[in-house]
Order: sequence, then C-alpha cells, then structure tokens
Amino acid sequence: MKFKLTSIAAAIILSPATFAADMEDIERLTVKGKYLSVNQSNSIKSPTPIIDVPQSLSIITAEEITARGITSIGQIIDYAPGVNTSQGEGHRDSVVFRGVRSTADFYLDGNRDDVQYYRALYNVEQVEILRGPNALLFGRGGTGGILNRVSKKAKTSDKFVNYNVSANTFGAYNLQLDTNVDTGDKSALRINAMYESLDNHRDFFYGDRYGFNPTARFELSDDTIVDVSYEYIDHERFIDRGVPTANGEPVEAFEDIVFGDPENNYQTLGADVFRANVEHTFSDNLKGNFNAFYGDYDKVYSNFYAAGYNAETEQVTLDGYVDTTQRENMILSSNLVGEFETGSIGHTVIFGGEVINTKSNQDRYNPVFDSTDGDRETFNISRPLSFRGLTGTNAEGVTVTADFSDLNDDTHVDLDVYSFYVQDEIALSDNFDLVLGARFDSFDIEVFNADPEVLETRSRKDEEVSPRAGLVYKPQKNISIYASYSESFLPRSGEQYANINGDANALDPDTFTNQEIGVKWDFNDSMSFTAAIFENEQTSLDNDPNDPESFVEVDSDVSGFELQLQGYITDKWYITANYSNLDGENASGVELRELPENTMSVWTTYEVNEVFGFGIGATYQDESKVSTSASSPVLPSYTRVDASAYYTLSDKMRLQLNVENLTDTLYFPNAHSTHQVTVGAPINARLSLIGSF
Repeated sequence: MKFKLTSIAAAIILSPATFAADMEDIERLTVKGKYLSVNQSNSIKSPTPIIDVPQSLSIITAEEITARGITSIGQIIDYAPGVNTSQGEGHRDSVVFRGVRSTADFYLDGNRDDVQYYRALYNVEQVEILRGPNALLFGRGGTGGILNRVSKKAKTSDKFVNYNVSANTFGAYNLQLDTNVDTGDKSALRINAMYESLDNHRDFFYGDRYGFNPTARFELSDDTIVDVSYEYIDHERFIDRGVPTANGEPVEAFEDIVFGDPENNYQTLGADVFRANVEHTFSDNLKGNFNAFYGDYDKVYSNFYAAGYNAETEQVTLDGYVDTTQRENMILSSNLVGEFETGSIGHTVIFGGEVINTKSNQDRYNPVFDSTDGDRETFNISRPLSFRGLTGTNAEGVTVTADFSDLNDDTHVDLDVYSFYVQDEIALSDNFDLVLGARFDSFDIEVFNADPEVLETRSRKDEEVSPRAGLVYKPQKNISIYASYSESFLPRSGEQYANINGDANALDPDTFTNQEIGVKWDFNDSMSFTAAIFENEQTSLDNDPNDPESFVEVDSDVSGFELQLQGYITDKWYITANYSNLDGENASGVELRELPENTMSVWTTYEVNEVFGFGIGATYQDESKVSTSASSPVLPSYTRVDASAYYTLSDKMRLQLNVENLTDTLYFPNAHSTHQVTVGAPINARLSLIGSF
C-alpha cells in the first residue's frame, strides 16, 4: 500500500452517556458499546465484537444522543473522526465521508434511505458510521462510508413511558414520547412520537417536524421473532443557502443577511415508511434474517440563492429553482449467518441477497424574471433583500417579478437492482482471523426524459463485483491489529438517479478502493484506544478533451489517519477524544473540496455526586476549500466549545442544560458552492426535562 501522510491514525467515536445515576446504567452502556447493535439489524450483519471488525467505525447510542442534547445528524458528525458536514443546499443531510460527499449513503435498519431530507433521531436506538467503501454489505454507493440508523423496537415483558420536553434560546422546542406496552406473554407494542418547532439565528427561519412510529413485536416461538413498523413523516422548513464569498473567504459583514425569498425558500416532505423483519434461529449454528421495506416519499424543494456577488457595487445576483421528487422504494433482503468448523478452523459465514425496485419521478423548474427573461436578477444588498413573494426591486430600482415557468428537467426513473453476497470470517487460530467476501450487483436503470423537447427513453445496465478482504491479528485478547481492502462503485446515474442522457449513457461506473490498517486496544473494561491509517482512490471515466470519441481516466486520492481514546478515567469521569488527518487531491493535483486537513474533538463529563454532573467539549475543523479548483475560496478554520450540565430531580426525572458555541464564535462550518456558505449558530442553549412514568 502507498499512503500520503503527515501524521498518524484513528477510528471510533462514542459520545458519553454519563447522565446515568448509577453503575448499573454505566455497565449496561459499556457492554452495549462493545457491539454494533443490541439486535440483529446492525451494519455488519453478524454479532462480531468491534475489536474484531477490520474497519474504522463509530457508534452513538440513544442515551448518548439524549445526554448531549443532539437533534440532528450534523451534530453527531461534528464529534466523529474522518467525516465532516456539507451544506446540502439547506434541505438535506449531507456528509463528507473521508473526502467523498454523499447525500444518499444513509440507511435505516440496513435498508437504503436515499431520499434527500433531514433525518430525525427520536426513534433510533443508535447511529452507526462505517468509513471506507462498503459495497459488500450495502451495494453501490457507500464510496467513502455509510451512516445507518438502528430503530427502536418493541420489547416484550416490559412497560415504560419516557418523555423529553426541550426548548432552546432561539425559540425552538421539541416534544418526544417513547412508550412500550406489553400486549401478552409473547408480544409488545411500542410507540415513538415527536413534534419539533424549528427556529434559529437566521431571519425568516421557521419549520415544523412531525414523526409517528408505532412498532410491534411478536415472538412466534423461541426461535422466531417478527418486528413490524410504520412511520409517518411530515417535515417543513425554511431553506437558507448561506452567504457569498469575497477575497477568498466568506463575507463576515453579511452574517445576518438571508440571500433568498422569505416566502419561496422552503422544503416540504411527506412520507410513509413500512418495515417488517423476521429473525429465525434454525439451529445453534444457523440464523436467518428476512426483511421487507417500503417507503413512499413526496418532497418539494423551492429556493433562491446567491449565484454571484459584486463587492464593488455591493450587489448580489439571485438564481433559484423549485424541485419536486416522488419516490417509492421497495426493498426485499435476507441473510443467513452460519457458524461451523473445518478441522481446527472456525467459520462465520454470511450469505445474503437483496432485491430493490425504485420508481422516482423528479422535475425542476427555473425562475423567469420579467426584467431579464432569464433565471437571474441582480439586487442591492440590504437586510432584508428587496425580494419577497417572487416580487422585488432590482439593483436599477425597477420592480421585477419572477415565475417558476422554465422547465429544466422532468425525468421518470424505473430502477431494478438484484444483489447477492457472501462473506466468511475465518478463525485461522486463536490469534488470526481472515475475512473474505464479495458481492455481485446487477443495476438496471431506465430513464424517461419527459421534457417535451426531448421525449426519449434511455437505459443502462451495470453488473459489478465488489470484493472485500481483511486480516485481524490479536497478540492478546484485548488488542487487535488489522489490515483490510475493499471496493465500491457508483453508477453514472448518480446518487439520486439523474438522467443518463448524453455521454453519461456510455460511461462505466465510478470505482472506489480503500486500503486500511489499524489497531484497537481495550486497556480495560472501560477505556479503549483505536487508530487507523488509510487510502481511498476513485477512478472514473470522462471525455478526452482532445478526442470527443474517446475517454480518459480521471482519478482522485484521499489518504489519512484517525486516532481516538475513549472511556472512563474513573467511575465518575468519562472522556472521548479523537483526531483525524486527511489529504486529498484530484488527478491535476488540485486539493479536493470540503476536506479539512485536521479535525479534532474532545468531550468529557464528570459526575460530581448522585444528582449533579456536567460536561464540556470542543470541536476543531481546519480550513477547507469550497470547491475543487485552484481559485476556490476557503472556509476558515474554527474551534467551537460546547457544554452541558444536569440535575436529577427524582429517580424518574432530570433537568438538563446543553450549551452550544459557549464562546460565541463566528464560524462557517460548510458550504455548497462559492457564494453559498453556511453561517454557524452563535451561542445558544437548550433546556430539557427528561423523565419517565
């Protein structure tokens, strides 16, 4: 392996869940943290201890999410190594996994969750982040990593009602309910529900989120468990694309100005998601998992944003569009996990398959300004801009009106994917484990371009094999040293199944490879150290500028390392600290976008006594480029300090305070393009009442 490095390595981040008041809770969380999940719906699909997984990964549990006052995927990413956030145009989760930006590598109980939206956390048992290509278990995509949410399941022989009521200093508030009812000796019903009223530091920002998720469990026998679930999702929020840049960096003077239309920058999402899972134990050595998933999504995204900025005249050029997506995802998957021996060699074999049908209709309309007969218009910069409700006064003092009437694209997608995979975890000896596996994917897409000026259907079928190999050496039970190699691919239709017209119809998928070595060391039952060093390479085809009939390879490369120390220093004092170093460039030697060289974070909590405790942490992000170009503006480096405290009112109730950006730092955490840079939130606090009946 070759690596381009300037420092050394790291893997997993688990934020503390130290608001437990007794050692029983602490022990429960410690045991839970040794595995990827407490149920069979986990990212690696086998009950393998973390120390034996030849891959860098992260986990955060529901208890930790509550204790940290976390309400978004982005807040989890802030304290995870090797990943950072992207703006996502203000309407979706967007994660940069080791230099690869993704809007679709999200999973729910192992099922692809690729619609673009902000995911709620009210109904998750834990969130898992796996870094490096993950095609063997998840198929196409997963090129830099994946994020999997493990949902809460009903629990038999248990009754509880948990609640969480919180409000922050911006005026936002959140209500959550988690109740479980034992409906018989072998069945249970659990209901998770939430309502969130959104607000923040930016003008015009608003939003509401509803979530309702009943689940039921039926233990048909000692060997068979059935879980069924339905989730209703209803989200609406304001879209903020941030501020322009000048002289190579964000314009700080514009931190309070929203460059959009207060009435036509919005996103709505309605969704119905059904899941059913059957777990069956055939014997002591063979278990099966069979899963069905159906999601029906209807999304609208409307926005105006700064497409250009003139520093001399203090004028901004607005552009925009309205985009709709109607998508249905049907996923059927299953896997068998068997354990057996051949002589003195042990095997844990996973054999699985997946069938996916996706129907996705999407269209986009650009605005037409009556003053320019085009999709752009220039306005003087003021707070607020003179543009609201598709009407305003342009920079020349003329009243202008816009209308979303210019069809940009209208495509109807029908996608069929068939996959099967096999992986063998081979115990060669007490000290050596070998992991070998491969996945076959058949990706068949048909796209109808409904634009009246085009009206054509194109299709493409890709068949790919994605291998994985890993070697784990354990010099002693609490230490593992591993090396791994894995591959993934991304079809040219992209993450969101855009059209494959033009040259894209003839191009093979992008391919990604990952080489990684690492060490995991559990010092004792409550403290561990992890480290990883890696290199990810991307290869794609593009048109040869010197010969339109030919193609050339275009490569990019990201290498780096990650480090983490985490655990209990004493029974009352918990700490997690991590550092990552990333270096990436394309084939022309230009640094990749959204790739800070250094990121680090630390979080520590201390239990002062049985009723009171506090926590403090900081996250640092190095400067990074907004785009992959030599002249790209730069996001300045920043350090944000956060804090928390809790007071136990009774055995079943506690009061909790979480403070973000304690030093009130002005920072710009991410961007989408040159003149769309996110303004980080100033100091704010969230007060929560958390309890149970």
